[in-house]
This record gives sequence, structure tokens and C-alpha cells, in this order.
Amino acid sequence: MDWVRGEAVGHGSFGKVNFAIPKFHSTHLFPPMVVKSSAASSSATLINEKLILDDLNCCPYIIRCFGHSYTYEKGEKLYNVLLEYASGGALSDKLKNSGDRKLPEIEIRKYTRELLKGLHYIHKSGYVHCDIKLPNILLGEDGQVKIADFGLAKRAESIKYDKLRCELRGTPLYMSPEMVTAGEQDTPADIWALGCVIAEMAAGVPVWGYSDLTQLLMKIGVGDELPEFPMKLSEEGKDFLEKCFVKDPRKRWTAEMLLKHPFVADQDDTVTLNDERCYSSTPSTSPRCPFDFPDWVSDDSAESSATCQITSLPSPAIQELLNFSGGSLSTSPAERLRGLMNELRQSEWSDVDEDWVRIR
Repeated sequence: MDWVRGEAVGHGSFGKVNFAIPKFHSTHLFPPMVVKSSAASSSATLINEKLILDDLNCCPYIIRCFGHSYTYEKGEKLYNVLLEYASGGALSDKLKNSGDRKLPEIEIRKYTRELLKGLHYIHKSGYVHCDIKLPNILLGEDGQVKIADFGLAKRAESIKYDKLRCELRGTPLYMSPEMVTAGEQDTPADIWALGCVIAEMAAGVPVWGYSDLTQLLMKIGVGDELPEFPMKLSEEGKDFLEKCFVKDPRKRWTAEMLLKHPFVADQDDTVTLNDERCYSSTPSTSPRCPFDFPDWVSDDSAESSATCQITSLPSPAIQELLNFSGGSLSTSPAERLRGLMNELRQSEWSDVDEDWVRIR
């Protein structure tokens, strides 16, 4: 489809977003679209996003992709991806513009239910989003959730082979403990981030105080401290967050399981709080609640959960970890976190894209 670049919607470190106006076609035949562009020489993230969105294009809770193209503008080659325009803006903007910077619980339940449906589809399709946060959750014209920004997303099956590279993906305020300490980012990491999103909608502030990056990652990855639950959230909401904020990813509830939780489920699908059974209309071999997990033996040694097998040239952060351990990665989580600080300080890790400019 031929198109022309319209007025700017916003811009950030990845590139720019503009309205996309179809050429030679009646605009009534196409929904409102935006074009997300970056320099062709640095378009790997945007290409990854396009390929994944092509696989996920059938879910109404995920932003739609309408195609891609290369253009030459002002002497520069650009890679462009045409996306559905979410006129309701980002959920982060809605929270910021609300009267007391908090959302009513009835809205939180609605957004959570739709987020879970989107995440369940993503996970069922074999992907992990890797960057669930309020700015990446958009709202359509009817207020329906649209999960966006899949630039960091990856196939879950690929994580099985390279998850031990200690690669950090995502935004620190929403990172799971296993991601911080061991670089493991499978589907449970998206559920932890979902919990952070829910708590932030209810409290109006992020779940962690953010003053020093090192202290933040140490707080998330080391020790037993959990995010604080918003006081005004209902008991059902707090119980829901308990299922998200489980340190051990193997015991964290899945999106499929959480869809049955009374905080979001329809009455016919609801499971009772503290009930040891999870009801389903169809049999499933996957765990339906925490009690369905097979017996497991915890290992107090850091080696069992975070030993890294480097299969490619190590990044500066990984090399630093090797230096700490004398050539191996059998060190404590705290030591590994210190080794990651140099790389993190060279990157942008803000939870909110403050450099965005929105034009309405």
C-alpha cells in the first residue's frame, strides 16, 4: 500500500511515529494508521517487532500491523512499519491525567482482564513480550487494551537455548527477580511485570522507589522483599497480586490460570480464593493453580539457577561477571548484579519515555 507521512504523533529514542495517509485509496477503506520509522541501518528492533506482529495479528488485544516498507527521505534510508492507531493513547497517559493519578478498581479489573487475554495469546503463540509496562499498553477508540511495542519480544523456545547469557531486556522497574539475577526471561517474567502494572494503576506510583539503579536491582533480585500492595486495593486484587509477585517463576501463576481468578474472571469461571482447585471447562495438562505444580526441591546454591554457559562473545557486563568469578559464573546474585551495573549505566533505563512529545 502506498502512503504519505502525516503529522507527527510522537518521537523517542527508537525513531519517530507519524500518521500514515493512504495514497490513491479512499481513507474510508482503511482504519487510521501510524507509521513507525527508524534508520535502516539500525532497524533490527523494528524489524523484529514487525515479524512478531505478523504472527500475532489475529488478537484484538494486540496492536495490528498493516505492512512495512523502505523509503528515502532527506537523503536517509528509513525502515517503516504501518501500525494500527490507538486513539485512546497510552495507559500511562490515562493514569497521569486522572484526577488523583489513580484509576478506579472497576477500570483496573477491565484493563487487567484484557491484558491477560492478550498475554495468554502471546504466550500460547510461543512468544514473550519482555517489556510489559504502562507506556506500552495502548487504548483503542472504544477503550479496549492494545498491547504494543514488541521490539524486545522473542520466541520462548529461543530463550531455552540462550536464556543463560545474562542478557537484560526490558525496563528495570518492571523486571522480575529471575531476570535481574540470572537473565531468565520466559513467560513468568511478563506476569511479574503485569503485577507491577496493576499495582501502579491502583497506587498511582511505581511499585519500587527509584533513586539509585544499583539499589533498585539489588532490591528486586536479592532477598525476599516484594513490591508493596496498594492499601485501597480490594482483597481480591491483593490476592491477584500475590499470584503475580511470586519470587520463584516456577510457582508464579500463568496468564491462563489468572484468567480464572475472581479479580478478573466472569462469575462462571471464577475460582474461590484459597481454593485448592482450579476449574476449567476443558481438561488441561498444564498446571491450573499453585497446588497443581509437581513437587520440587529448592536449591539454595546460586549455581543451580544462574550459572551461565557463554556460547558467544560475552558482552562487557558478562566479561565483568567472569572477572568476578575468576572465569566462571558460580558467584552470588549480588555479585552478578554488581557486574551488570557498568552496562546498565550506558543504557537508557527510564520507566517512562520522558523525551516523547505527543501531538494531538
